[in-house]
Amino acid sequence: MGMRVLAAMSGGVDSAVAAARIAEAGHDVTGVHLALSANPQSHRTGARGCCTVEDSRDARRAADVIGIPFYIWDMAERFQRDVVEDFVAEYAAGRTPNPCLRCNEKIKFAAVLDRALALGFDAVATGHHAQLVDGVLSRSVDAGKDQSYVLGVLTREQLSHAIFPLGGSTKAEVRAEAARRGLTVADKPDSHDICFIADGDTRGFLAKRLGSAEGPIVDEGGEVVGSHHGAHGFTVGQRKGLRIDRPAPDGRPRYVLSIEPVSNTVTVGPRSALEVTSISCERPVWNGPEPDGELTVQLRAHGEVYGCRFEERDGGLVIDLDRPATGVAAGQAAVLYSGATVIGSATIASAA
Repeated sequence: MGMRVLAAMSGGVDSAVAAARIAEAGHDVTGVHLALSANPQSHRTGARGCCTVEDSRDARRAADVIGIPFYIWDMAERFQRDVVEDFVAEYAAGRTPNPCLRCNEKIKFAAVLDRALALGFDAVATGHHAQLVDGVLSRSVDAGKDQSYVLGVLTREQLSHAIFPLGGSTKAEVRAEAARRGLTVADKPDSHDICFIADGDTRGFLAKRLGSAEGPIVDEGGEVVGSHHGAHGFTVGQRKGLRIDRPAPDGRPRYVLSIEPVSNTVTVGPRSALEVTSISCERPVWNGPEPDGELTVQLRAHGEVYGCRFEERDGGLVIDLDRPATGVAAGQAAVLYSGATVIGSATIASAA
């Protein structure tokens, strides 16, 4: 017997094909587009942004082709509070958030899933490139498009009501299928960057909300080597966009090593100073099987994976890496894997 499934449809090719596959499998499917902006733009700018009026129309047309009911849910207020304001607050505190991860956690698999279950749906389907095998989250077969990292914060209960129909297909296969099905989004560019910063100017976006305040850029010894207009405009590991007046004695480039929001100070140094092997994390979420065999950890979306060991300590985790990692930023997620299987995640608090 088929399930009642709510298919989240962004207006892109992935979510359209995911909805089509679920409907074809015999489930009772309803499409829903999430209106996440109170004042959406009419059109996308290339591959930047999402949630425009054009996207909602593309989602509706896809639902018509598939032959399923379609609705638009206004989530703008919740998105503003749980994703945009959280993003700004994290930067103000000297951390580097991942808004896509937060959107999956707070919007798609909290607000939307809660409403879907209250309305009698059994599950929510999305176009994420990840696999669920007996309720366990695993990587997509398309390593270049794998999104298990940004889903690693979900709980076992949330995953038990989730469907990811695309995890066994490559992106090329998804686009070809969309074309065969007559879906007009078959060649639509993928969204990238931060959806609510359509022009890609994160520093400008933050400056409008947090203001400008000149502060020092210092080296590892505390000597002032430059200045900036707001520590919130920087991330650990950043190399470009630094206003440095005094070059390093060895002539090598400098990178952001740390951000101190209280004193509005940015510390820079050589790339070698970014290397860390021990990561302290908070708020762990265990959503997979017990660890078995060699473990790896991924520290950013589409980032490298590192062999590791971990120890639970004081309600958090300490993760020791088998080799140094660079550019590890507080506020990002550390997602632990056993092979291709996600076993859990935690939020990075500090690294050394």
